[in-house]
Amino acid sequence: MIMKMKQCLQTIATITCLLVIAASARAADITVFAAASLTDSLKEIGADYQKQTGLTVGFYFEASSVLARQIQEGAPADIFFSADEAQMDRLAKADLIEPGTRRDLLGNTLVVVAPRDSRLRLFSPNDLARAEVKQIALADPKAVPAGVYAKKWLEKIQLWDAVAPKVVPEENVRAALAAVASGNVEVGIVYKTDAAIAKNVKVAYEVPPATGPDIRYPVALVKASDHAKTAKKFLEFLDSDQAARIFERFGFRIIR
Repeated sequence: MIMKMKQCLQTIATITCLLVIAASARAADITVFAAASLTDSLKEIGADYQKQTGLTVGFYFEASSVLARQIQEGAPADIFFSADEAQMDRLAKADLIEPGTRRDLLGNTLVVVAPRDSRLRLFSPNDLARAEVKQIALADPKAVPAGVYAKKWLEKIQLWDAVAPKVVPEENVRAALAAVASGNVEVGIVYKTDAAIAKNVKVAYEVPPATGPDIRYPVALVKASDHAKTAKKFLEFLDSDQAARIFERFGFRIIR
């Protein structure tokens, strides 16, 4: 009985969410479902695009895994901008991505962050296993790209088993960052781009590219888009030098 009630509540929440997204989509010329870590850069790019073209771009930011699921459930997205290839592959396998429109656009790096006033010092990743590090905030390592990347890195350096009991899973990378900024956890593992715009955290350790995961952000047109022609124009703008300068200013690496 309790399980059925939970399933019912989840279904109601999903339907409500889709209705809200549909209402927002009708108010914009183009609707982009994008990873939470892209929030600040894409808002600026969208504003520039509107000034140049008069077209409005509506953004819906969440964990890429959540966005992919919502697109599968029929959410009215024109463009999907994922923080990892796995979620884009998931939609491509379901035949929900327009062939020939997908490309890897951005790269990113992981960092370990701590509250700005923290006295904790990390000289190597092994310091995460120390007793004074009681909790580590991650985006959900079972599904959310930032958390998946973090887990892969910790597994690669053979540290996951030691720190797994300390992990506090959050709904997305911005929530993990907020947990650190509030002082609720000693450290968190987030994208370098998110740490760069946070006021109440500091980078305690930056993951070297040689040992870190290959973080790629693919973008593509959703096959069910009702504004395919207009959305393709915005895809071209995302790949422009003007957009690249904004992405780079926010710390992303351009892949070309």
